[in-house]
Amino acid sequence: MQRQRVAITGMGVICALGTNLAETWPALLQGKSAIGPIQSVDVSKLRFQNGAEVRGYDPAQHFDGNRLDLLDRFSQFALVAARQALADSGLKLVPELAGKTAVVTGSCLGGQICQDAAYWSVYGERANRLHPLTIPRIMANAGASHISMELGISGPVFTVSTACSSANHAIGQAFWLVRNGQVQAAITGGSEAPFAFGLLKAWEAMRVVSPDTCRPFSKDRRGLILGEGAAMLVLEAMDRAVARGARVYGEIVGFGMSSDAGHITAPTFQGPANAMAAALADAQLAPEQVGYINAHGTGTAGNDAAETRAIRRVFGSHANKLAVSSTKAMHGHALGAAGALEAVATVMALGEQMVPPTANFTTPDPECDLDVVPNQARAYQAEFALSNSFAFGGLNAVVAFGKS
Repeated sequence: MQRQRVAITGMGVICALGTNLAETWPALLQGKSAIGPIQSVDVSKLRFQNGAEVRGYDPAQHFDGNRLDLLDRFSQFALVAARQALADSGLKLVPELAGKTAVVTGSCLGGQICQDAAYWSVYGERANRLHPLTIPRIMANAGASHISMELGISGPVFTVSTACSSANHAIGQAFWLVRNGQVQAAITGGSEAPFAFGLLKAWEAMRVVSPDTCRPFSKDRRGLILGEGAAMLVLEAMDRAVARGARVYGEIVGFGMSSDAGHITAPTFQGPANAMAAALADAQLAPEQVGYINAHGTGTAGNDAAETRAIRRVFGSHANKLAVSSTKAMHGHALGAAGALEAVATVMALGEQMVPPTANFTTPDPECDLDVVPNQARAYQAEFALSNSFAFGGLNAVVAFGKS
């Protein structure tokens, strides 16, 4: 089967840093951390109080009342980002193309806010009846389904749920669908809205959330900070995109996956190394051709050290020449949306030849001995980049991007 090059022609994003790409990318370059006190939930009974929320978001500006009744916050974010991405691409979804377009999204949690409210209603308030639309609100594929319905897309539509790797798995599957000619275009990414009290208590119990902020790769890092939002990308066969005069942000050139087959939460280095190596092989790239890695970089002690070891295993001495940064220090760990937010950051980094920094960095850690671009963005010449996602359950997904 002949491989088609896959262009990225549109991007949409809503996260703690901004409600669109025009707000989010400059904030990333400024090293601006959007982590602050959680406002949407009473956190007085939690051991942590900070998160990366989308501030000032008014659903009524995007959806009428009848539509809102169907949509959990994570579905709202998915639709907002998809609308932006499609408008940005200039792609016209005429009926023939709509049938040959895919929607592939990632979500770790689905409609967690609606689910939490339903559980409280049943167990806390002893309600005997729930809202009749509870199931359609909470199902993990709701975001993808609403994108499909609103835009009239009747090709393959599905959702991937692999914890923190969900969006990267989704992007990789959409990439392969376009590359192999099974569809002509795809809308892909991830969405998440985790700020529900019950879920926050569950994260508290894991003891991996930082009590203050996220400091990836710093010796004094204390854990992750949860974030919310969505990002979507429009993918097209490169020949088609060029023929219609589309702006091409960059291209996806490879995708790799692996499983640690080890511990359900403790990270390893071999699984992530295998996924990075698989992405390079799929892209037919030598390690020396990669200039930048957007790291999974959660800010936990185990992850950052394991990721560093994995990068050194794959890249050898070239690891010393790589720029490696984690944008989670700015937009938080958005779980199933994380890979999508980081895909946008990686594509923009290649297009602008500017690497966003690892914000909040304080003290170097000998176990994380990479160039982590501390605190300040940097001009950097790179033709290719990787974006890493490594999830609970030992599920790893790595996307390789190329400069347009």
